[in-house]
Amino acid sequence: MEATETKLTIEEFHRKLAVSCFNKVWDLLEKKERTQSEIDSMIHMAHTSRYHWEMIGQPVNLSRGEWQISRVYSVLGRFEPSLYHAKRNLEICLRNNIGDFDLAFAYEALARAYKVGGNEVEVEKYKQLAIEASKNIEKDGDRKVVLSDLETI
Repeated sequence: MEATETKLTIEEFHRKLAVSCFNKVWDLLEKKERTQSEIDSMIHMAHTSRYHWEMIGQPVNLSRGEWQISRVYSVLGRFEPSLYHAKRNLEICLRNNIGDFDLAFAYEALARAYKVGGNEVEVEKYKQLAIEASKNIEKDGDRKVVLSDLETI
């Protein structure tokens, strides 16, 4: 069998890696237990996905990348990096007028990061902001995902 070579444009290459790494991170996030190697891979792939979106993506892709990195660190119980990336996520949303579920999830990420840090006042503040932002989500299904996710904090 002869191997066929597929040539990608630089944009296709970046997009392929960004999407692939993002999806693989989700697979690892959904696991109940992870090996240390899987934890390391999850962290590296989340950052890799965000990097590749930086090369070719729109602000919404950058926002979602920051959200995913924050989520990874919150799942791992690492407050400072979770908070840092949650703040970056919100900054990108606000600077670029990104609303809908992306804005609600930016607030959710901050609530989740503060939960890891043990700051219940900030947790409640950002949960309420997420609930308020969810009222402006166009699709009912997306709103339900945000509200359901908030219940896990």
